[in-house]
Amino acid sequence: MTNNFGGKPHVLILGGGSVGLTTASELRKTLGAEVAITVVDPRPYMTYQPFLPEVGAGSIHPRDVLAPLRKILTGTKVVTGSVTRISTQDSTVVVTAEDDEQLEITYDYLVVAMGAVPRLLPIPGLAENAIGFKQIEEATAVRDRILANLAEAATTRDPKARKRLLTFTFIGGGFAGGEAVAEAEDMVRDALRYYPDLHASDIRFVLVDGAPFIFPELSEEQRAYVLAQLRERGIEVKLETFLNSAEDGVIKTSDGDEFESDLLVWNAGVKPHPVLSDPDFSDLPVVTERGPLMGKVQALADLRVNGAEGPLDDVFTAGDCAAVPDLASGEGKFCPPNAQHAVRQAKRLADNIARSVQGRPLVDYYHKNLGVMATLGMYKGVALVSLGDKKIDVRGLPAWAMARAYHVYAMPTLGRKASVIAGWATNLISRRDIIGIPEVETPRAAFEYAANTGKKK
Repeated sequence: MTNNFGGKPHVLILGGGSVGLTTASELRKTLGAEVAITVVDPRPYMTYQPFLPEVGAGSIHPRDVLAPLRKILTGTKVVTGSVTRISTQDSTVVVTAEDDEQLEITYDYLVVAMGAVPRLLPIPGLAENAIGFKQIEEATAVRDRILANLAEAATTRDPKARKRLLTFTFIGGGFAGGEAVAEAEDMVRDALRYYPDLHASDIRFVLVDGAPFIFPELSEEQRAYVLAQLRERGIEVKLETFLNSAEDGVIKTSDGDEFESDLLVWNAGVKPHPVLSDPDFSDLPVVTERGPLMGKVQALADLRVNGAEGPLDDVFTAGDCAAVPDLASGEGKFCPPNAQHAVRQAKRLADNIARSVQGRPLVDYYHKNLGVMATLGMYKGVALVSLGDKKIDVRGLPAWAMARAYHVYAMPTLGRKASVIAGWATNLISRRDIIGIPEVETPRAAFEYAANTGKKK
């Protein structure tokens, strides 16, 4: 299916995450009805990923971190489907819709913002037993599993089963993995007050990372502070250690440890969407050298895709899937894959497309990092804030408050901001919910049980 937009320039945006949503929104503000915009994504909403650790800890309701694309992007066509082929030579993209219908969409300008997916390793049992932490479904499932395990462990008489139920393993000590395990442990500590049959010593949280430190974006002193904080809370942090096997829920690590764990959360890195680097499905130029940029779309500083014979004037890219030069950090440096850069790149990208439509010169993307911050549970956090050439070390309650304030500010739509704040206020009054609902993955189980029971009778 080829779309006709009545002579208007058609901007096709692949990906409805932070880059896609912001680009579409900014283009509509700048060009209004002068341009046709289509956004393609497998999900009809954008997930604000920095809030996922708090979703996984029950501090934020899952729906409150989702921004519905059709509701926000009025006047924009939203296609729910997966990109299966990209041809810059023909200016077409093939999308497989939810009903498996193949849609061929032409464009005048293409924005490649397909983000990243978990980078899995060929570890026995990993694919079968682990869960990621990049989507709202995953964070919700982690929360429900942990809380349901507490309830089950409190009633079982089997000490081996109880030990397995109360052992939670997280792989990857970057910001995503570190915040996830810290927030989850804080949730469990808070919930234990309602379980007199359980003690903090029954709970085992294990964080495994192959590097000699966690939270690599922080300063050395802050990394040591966070490590000490986690260990003081009873989280077992294994550094310079790798996961060797996870078959049948038995965790084997490179330091010789072996134990059963009912939950395995994988946060050991991401990679660009695999369609981008597959020559059978895409002709985009990507980085082929091994390293953190491998598979990313090659970008110029003005966010145009850099082809073998020069810039592709009608193709732009940004976000986690793009190797964007970091002009503020010096020659040879590239922007790290975080929300701070993604949103700002999207605004520059939208402005450059508008400039191209209007025949004006493009502007390079330049942004000096404002710092990094992380929450480590209720009232606990760490931040490294950049003010000019100075780096300010913030810890504890002030860092926690700063992180929450910044993310509320960055969360799309006033309604979602209000919902997040209202949820926090409710938690202050009634404390976090301690109900785990793992059955949400099988919503027909109770009905099927009743039906089968009826047949037996």
